[in-house]
Amino acid sequence: MAKRIGRKYHSKRLGENYDTIVIGSGIGGLCTAAILAKSGQKVCVLEQHYTSGGFTHTYVRNGYEWDVGVHYVGDVQKPWSPIRRVFDFITDGELKWEFMDEVYDKIVIGDKEYDYVAGRQNFADKMKGYFPGEEAAIEEYIKRISQVNTLIPRFFAGQNMPRQMGMLFNKFRKHLVPDYFNQPVIEVLRELTDNDELIAVLAGQWGDYGHPPGEASFLIHSLIAKHFLAGGNYPVGGSSKIAETILPVIKSTGGEVFTYAEVDKIIIEKNTAKGVRLANGDEIMAKNIVSAAGITNTVTRFLPEEVAKQHGFIKKIEKTPASSSHLCLYIGLKETAAELNLPKTNYWVYNSNDHDGEVARFKQDQSGDLPLTYISFPSAKDPEHDANYPGRSTIEVLTMCEYDWFKEWKGTQWGKRGADYEAYKEELSQKLLQVLYKHFPHLEGKVDYYELSTPLSTEKFQLNDKGEIYGVVHTPERFEQNWLHPKSPVKGLYLTGQDVLTAGVGGALLAGVMTAGNMMGLKGLAMIKDIFMGKNQKTAKPIEAAEKTASV
Repeated sequence: MAKRIGRKYHSKRLGENYDTIVIGSGIGGLCTAAILAKSGQKVCVLEQHYTSGGFTHTYVRNGYEWDVGVHYVGDVQKPWSPIRRVFDFITDGELKWEFMDEVYDKIVIGDKEYDYVAGRQNFADKMKGYFPGEEAAIEEYIKRISQVNTLIPRFFAGQNMPRQMGMLFNKFRKHLVPDYFNQPVIEVLRELTDNDELIAVLAGQWGDYGHPPGEASFLIHSLIAKHFLAGGNYPVGGSSKIAETILPVIKSTGGEVFTYAEVDKIIIEKNTAKGVRLANGDEIMAKNIVSAAGITNTVTRFLPEEVAKQHGFIKKIEKTPASSSHLCLYIGLKETAAELNLPKTNYWVYNSNDHDGEVARFKQDQSGDLPLTYISFPSAKDPEHDANYPGRSTIEVLTMCEYDWFKEWKGTQWGKRGADYEAYKEELSQKLLQVLYKHFPHLEGKVDYYELSTPLSTEKFQLNDKGEIYGVVHTPERFEQNWLHPKSPVKGLYLTGQDVLTAGVGGALLAGVMTAGNMMGLKGLAMIKDIFMGKNQKTAKPIEAAEKTASV
């Protein structure tokens, strides 16, 4: 059961004369809704799940609580960073953050460990210590990921333009950035060094965007790597605090966030979005409709078929297939994180330097070792956890997987998929537990509860058709598409979330800003400028433990 945030839908609870309806309550949808509310709009957010927040919601079972998608967030320890200023704006400064640790990620390859330490120079010095003789490659790597981040506003400038102008701009934007900007990660790293171990370590966060270095664009890799270069942070009180602190802003102008509100179709007349029809038959009208449910859901679920065909969407989404699916083992223990000596650091565990080869091997034969295992300790990261759940702690162990492994159970009811499914889940759970025990042997025998989520769980609760967690793929081809834009060719219909920009909390959040800006025209541009300048905002003080890295 998720921690419930939002109001259960009932037609009697609807207000009148909504300015905008937002489909989906992930961070992109909530951000768009909150900014529109700040501009005076009355916004109705519709969420089919029984709690709002998308992948920022938390999951509660047997007296334990886990995050389901927010394992750490970068840059928010810096009160002047764009992502922090947006969060402060849409929560009225109510969302607080806790700096994790100087070592935010640990890359484990075989029996070797490599620490990612907070701070650009600290990171560079650490890597140079591990790889003497590779100083020039390490410096050039940091220079390139920094340059990509500097050029990102230029690359995505079309998302802030009117649709036709933006699409035209997007056709030529590749000429405004270096050649390596959108090359596969492995190609860029091999230009810098032939040291396979160094390449594997620098690519060690690929699970944060779902593709090994041979497939992923250097664009998304650079955004993630730079995002965390100054360290990782965690929401105080758990990731459900994100939605919890945004909702009052949306409601302040008469808006509402409804749960159990599944949308069936967007009502379109003469190529103009007029409202939505819910699965129960209710119709809600508004001047604008925003889909935060992903481009594939928008095209295949919500748009009338004739409208999707009219605008060529069916062929277009074939070039933006779903990203990776995943497994997550939620673990509960009847001792505190301090008593069990659980770290705040995330662990990325690999068998060898060959990320792409390991993934390909495992796709063919799941009986071998997992190609990637990610271990996170949410109860250690949250300073309020012990007060909320005394004497308990939590761990999450994740890996990537293929949706097709579970296709024989597609269409079965959640919680009632049969003995074969449960046996398969147990087999996979044991694989993940063995990796945990290998690196934390003192935890064996301490586990009180565990439960595995599969792509079918993601499909049910997030309505992602392939159980994907990062929206569409983050390959070079994806970023060559010029049609992904906040404003659709249907009048009054907008898109937001990670498919509009990039994966992750930061990408979806900033997509929410871009969508709201598109909807408000010149007024929106002025408002966005004020957000990023930090004007008229309630801002929490910097995180003291992070002050030494906040200037990075």
